[in-house]
Amino acid sequence: MIVFHDPRCAEYSAVGHPERPARVTESAQHLREKHGDWEWRLPNEASEEALLRAHMASHLARIRAGAHAFDADTPAYENIFAHAARASGAACAVAASSLGGKRAFSLMRPPGHHATRDQAMGFCFFNHIAVASLDALARGADRVAIWDFDAHHGNGTEAIIASNPRIAFASIHQFPGYPGTGTRSLGNIHDFPIAPYAARPVHREAVEQALHKLLEFKPDLLLVSAGFDAFARDPITQMSLEAEDFALFGRWLREAGVPAGAILEGGYSEELPQLIDAFVTSWNA
Repeated sequence: MIVFHDPRCAEYSAVGHPERPARVTESAQHLREKHGDWEWRLPNEASEEALLRAHMASHLARIRAGAHAFDADTPAYENIFAHAARASGAACAVAASSLGGKRAFSLMRPPGHHATRDQAMGFCFFNHIAVASLDALARGADRVAIWDFDAHHGNGTEAIIASNPRIAFASIHQFPGYPGTGTRSLGNIHDFPIAPYAARPVHREAVEQALHKLLEFKPDLLLVSAGFDAFARDPITQMSLEAEDFALFGRWLREAGVPAGAILEGGYSEELPQLIDAFVTSWNA
């Protein structure tokens, strides 16, 4: 397993914000201690060319300027352009490694799947998985599938890749819940809204159905928006999954038999390191 991680992604924060540095610092420490044989690599910033496949030039300019908060959840942190560009670069490196036959995971922040072509929102500035998917297509991949099991709908990813015949997207998410989208499937978009506090078997079945729908697309690369905020004790959602459910998702990913890579999205509980470990260890078994 290759883990793409840059400690600098812990250098920004806002008091009381759930998307805090400890999410990655504690997860990195846990994984290093548990898995001494895993390879750790520093990612580079995504190129402007790669970012512009998913985002408008005006959006890049706003993130680079960072003069004002983008919304109530998305402050204009110092150096956020570089932090977000490194997270997108890590996602691109995950995709390239996966196409090369090596499993890879991006342990970076900020997350990305809410960012649209021209809007930062919901803790997200650049849409890393969309950037990585489009970069993989530009580098020779034929079909890319995106499996998003974060508790929140990947509205930005959906908006960026909708109607792209070479990408299939499936999101399993709490509804009602932020951002209030993701109730309708159409074309290459497959949405699986889950009611708050839904029983674990109901939620697991939807995650499995989403994966099967993506595998029917016959992708040569499967990228995962790996969010862990559907955990029963996550502080900002109302869902019911436990660590063994994320381990099951990892097993399904391994058994899918498709080159795959995963990118950290949400997950705000103190147990995030153990949840990531359960998923990645089962996937890498």
